[in-house]
Order: sequence, then structure tokens, then C-alpha cells
Amino acid sequence: MADQQTTIHMYVSFQDDDKISIFTVNPTSGQLHWQEDVAIEGGPAPLAISPDKSVLHVGRRASQQLSSYRIERSNGGLSHIGDVPLQGEPVYVATDRSGRFVLSAYYYQSTAAVHAVGNDGAAIFPPVEWRYTSHGAHAIQTDASNRFAFVPHIANRGPNAIFQFKFDQATGRLTANDPPRHSPQAYLGPRAFVFHPSLNAVYFSDEQGGSVTAYRMDTTRGTLTPFQTISTLPEGYNEPNTCSQIHITPSGKFLYAPNRGHNSVASFGVDAATGRLTATGRVATEPVPRAFNVDPLGRFVYVAGLDSGRIASYRIDQGSGELIPLETYEGGNRPMWVLLTST
Repeated sequence: MADQQTTIHMYVSFQDDDKISIFTVNPTSGQLHWQEDVAIEGGPAPLAISPDKSVLHVGRRASQQLSSYRIERSNGGLSHIGDVPLQGEPVYVATDRSGRFVLSAYYYQSTAAVHAVGNDGAAIFPPVEWRYTSHGAHAIQTDASNRFAFVPHIANRGPNAIFQFKFDQATGRLTANDPPRHSPQAYLGPRAFVFHPSLNAVYFSDEQGGSVTAYRMDTTRGTLTPFQTISTLPEGYNEPNTCSQIHITPSGKFLYAPNRGHNSVASFGVDAATGRLTATGRVATEPVPRAFNVDPLGRFVYVAGLDSGRIASYRIDQGSGELIPLETYEGGNRPMWVLLTST
């Protein structure tokens, strides 16, 4: 009965096609059904949905804009609300936990930004924060309390550090925490991260390290302490490889991180008490799996190949968390983000 009442839509941004493709997802089989393409000029890339699931925020890298779209609950369609100009290429967007602010990160411009959201749901110009951090800024999110924010910076062209901020949820302002950054001892290159849904654990994909690092978060101070680093690659693999995004199932039982080079998705079981990870294998996927995501029910994973433009689907084994290949779908040119929402 729950399956029949759950409607899931998937949004995939295709940067080089200047479009976002909307799919409906069968919650039982995981099958995708193309619904429509929405033309968005200027290289749409990172996507974020407001907590109330009413607005989609889109970072447009080529035109350097942040755009907001109303989501039609009946069919998942998008209606344009507004745009704000940016001073760089957004590589990541997210809302704070209240949805009153849009946060964004800028790899090339070495910046973390915050925009307020108006009554119509659209981001407002000028930003309340446009803060220089360092080259290679790759993501930004607030924690569950909405009092702290983190900005990872990769190692190759960045400082190999996670910047730690206090976040004022009334004003949207960022203040450097104490200490202002965590710098891994190893050459890891933290790139993207995800919070465990119930434990005080945060998981970062390590772009240069080919690994995932788990951190314990001090919920009073808003600082991170690493407690585990685990490889995403098979033993003995020595070819070039970088990690990209990272996602965890809504239950917190399973975590996934793709390999660009090995062209696979690594899967991990998550200990319910400690948050420690156990590798459960990896599955082959489309070339250069940059963007991927887990469906809201925690049953399926969808991976977009940057080189092929195709979208591979997998069923999650609910016992082990391993990925079982399903169908592969045609998509478009240079898929940059995969985002799913339920109504």
C-alpha cells in the first residue's frame, strides 16, 4: 500500500545539453520512466531540494547563476521562480536545515557562499556570505542542529582540509570555528560528505585517497575527529582513480562511494552502534561515475556516467547492502547531478 501511495521523481542535470531530465521512479521495481526535459541554459550542474520538497535550486556553471524552480507536486514538473548572479562556477548547492538559506561552494573561486531565500522560495541577491576559503572547495552542508557547517577542499589543487564553521541560522552568516579546519595527516583530498541519519558520524569521500573517511562529530563544538579510513578500491589496484560523491541510505545501514578510473561503486555496511564501515564489495558501472544517488526509500541506486551519459540502476540487497545491476538508460551529455524526491 505504501508503494502505491509513494511517488518518486528523479532529476538529472545534463550540463552540456542545457537541460534537466525528469524521470518517475517505480518504487517497487526501480524502473525509470522519462517524463520530460526542462531547458535550462548556462550549464545546469549541482542541484538541491528544499526541506519541504517544494523548490529545486540549480547551480548553472557556465552562466554563473543560481536559479530556483517551483516543484509541481502532482507531476514533479518545474516552474521557474528566479535567478541570482554569481561570481563564479557553483560546484555544489544545498539548503540549510530550515530551507531559509541556500549554501554553495566554488572550486575555482576558492569560495563558500550563502544566499537567503525569499517568501517565493527563490534565492535572493546579494549573498549574505561570499567567503574566501581556499582553492578546491567542493561542498558545503550544515549539520542536523543547523549550527555548524563544513567545507571540504581536495588535496591535488587544494589544501587537503575540511574547513569548520559556525552557522547562524537566523542570519545565514558563517564564522570560523575553533579550530578553523581539520587537515588529514594522509594525502586524502576530502571532496563530498554525508551525515549519518542518527549517529554523530560524518563520512567524506576522499578524492585523491581513493577512500572514505569516517569522522566523529562533537555536537557541542561542531568539530570533526577521524576514526576510520577505508579504501574504495580492490586490493592491488594501482591504476589512476579518484572518488566523487558519497551517499548513505535513509536507514543509515549502507553507504556508497563511486570510483572514477576503476569505474565502480563501492558499497559499505555501517555498524549501527559505532558507525564504523565494513567493505561489502563493488559493482561495475558506467565510465566516470561522477553523479549518483539513493532513492528516498533506500531500495535503489542510480549512477550517471560522465563519459557515457547513461544512467545505470541497481537494487540494494537489504541484507548485505550489495548492489544488484538492473537496467541502463540513455540520458544526455555530461550528467552532473542525480537527485530524487518523494511525494
